[in-house]
Amino acid sequence: PSFGFLFDIDGVLVRGKTPIPAARTAFQKLVNSQGQFLVPVVFVTNAGNCLRQKKADQLSHLLGVPISQDQVMMSHSPLRMFKHYHEKCVLVSGQGPLLDIAQDLGFCQPITVDTLREKRPLLDAVDHDRRPNVLVSSDFCFKPLSVVLFGEPVRWETSLQLIIDVLLTSGYPGNPYEQENYPHIPVLACNMDLMWVAEAQSPRFGHGTFMVCLENIYKKITGKDLKYEALMGKPSRLTYQYAEHLIRAQALQRSWEQPILTLYAVGDNLMTDVYGANLWEKELASAAAAHCRSVLVCTGVYNPHTEVPLDTRDTITEAVFHGHRDFRFDPGLVEPDHIVPDVDAAVDLVFQLENFEP
Repeated sequence: PSFGFLFDIDGVLVRGKTPIPAARTAFQKLVNSQGQFLVPVVFVTNAGNCLRQKKADQLSHLLGVPISQDQVMMSHSPLRMFKHYHEKCVLVSGQGPLLDIAQDLGFCQPITVDTLREKRPLLDAVDHDRRPNVLVSSDFCFKPLSVVLFGEPVRWETSLQLIIDVLLTSGYPGNPYEQENYPHIPVLACNMDLMWVAEAQSPRFGHGTFMVCLENIYKKITGKDLKYEALMGKPSRLTYQYAEHLIRAQALQRSWEQPILTLYAVGDNLMTDVYGANLWEKELASAAAAHCRSVLVCTGVYNPHTEVPLDTRDTITEAVFHGHRDFRFDPGLVEPDHIVPDVDAAVDLVFQLENFEP
């Protein structure tokens, strides 16, 4: 094969924990009788609340084909490359096995928001029922030197408060705020999805919504913009570069000698899947070995009956742009190369375009 697939998961293969019927049909076409993939496939998800192996196991069960962790790319996977942060103490925010995830990525001294709250109980004051009745002295001496946002937390008010505390005290939460601490300590964020689709009929808040809250609180308090050392997860360039690396590693492992010329990014979200694939094609394809084509399915966030504003001068445009603050709105970047009903139709389309006979 001279092409590969980048599959989104939520809204393309599953809704919540329920598989989309077309997904199993599609994947039967992608493997041979021994269960080996006929083309290189990477699952590129903006989820970040579990380890790659767990996600691979879930997908294997849902799709009925064997999937390895090397085929799974979580939103936080590129953090493996940020080795200069791995030895430092980092505050991690999100949910799931955060310490396991952080350590698997290479971080040696992660500390969770929950642990910070336990050691500094006076800082979490929104919920009156969780305020401490008796103050206990603590010998807690960790000094977070950076903040890693893995995904949306469960208790937003606690995470928002403690992350702001760390940023405004240069890693000494509990100290008075110092306005001159700018630029603040580094913040690395995974997954910018404003919304995502589960079993509910309408989209749900994603980590991008949490980031909107954090950015606006920081700006309201300081008058300055919160800065990110790195943004990863779709639609960031970093994510697509890493995904291409995984695709090529698969081809090499299978001893496929044909160069991979085209990647097909199959997703359900204009602002992440399509925007990211088009951004790759527009800004990176000349430097990369593979072109990237976007294939939009109608089983998730995308609603074919909702129009995208085409005039960036229109004041409505800003109100409906669901992308992250640091990504510009460009009508060309949210225009898919192909629109199909579901992932099964996407696989059929690509096979037809590539004249590929399984």
